[in-house]
Amino acid sequence: MKTAVYPGSFDPCTNGHLDIIKRASALFDKVVVAVLINDKKSPLFTLEERVSMIEEATKEFPNVEVCSFSGLLATFMKENGYKIIIKGLRAVSDYEYEFQMALTNRALFDEIETVFIPCSAEFMFLSSSIVKEVAKYNGELHGLVTPEIESAVKRRFGH
Repeated sequence: MKTAVYPGSFDPCTNGHLDIIKRASALFDKVVVAVLINDKKSPLFTLEERVSMIEEATKEFPNVEVCSFSGLLATFMKENGYKIIIKGLRAVSDYEYEFQMALTNRALFDEIETVFIPCSAEFMFLSSSIVKEVAKYNGELHGLVTPEIESAVKRRFGH
């Protein structure tokens, strides 16, 4: 059984993330969406909220599981016996960073392979940061996130 891990902070999970999850779920027997506890960031949503939102958004995919982790991705992969990392790419600049991370992860755990999935054209601009910026100024989030996540983001910003 081929299991792939799609790591990220998902704060919040966007339709671009969901596009990658959907496409990865068609390629692999199981996709683990691994929500990172990142001490360097001040997340908009708690870890539990992010996990819950992704679980709700991916419930139609029976082969998708959501969990959380902290520390190094390579350590998480090794401890759980996972060997494939999924990374979504929006632009060449993403590739440069993610390629460097793929090499680092492989240096830390030589059985890791990273698979890059280019995002669909309609999501090339989309990021969690953009969603938060639009929401901050009460902009239109339709099409950027699911309706449930849109409601949660708007509530967080008091709209």
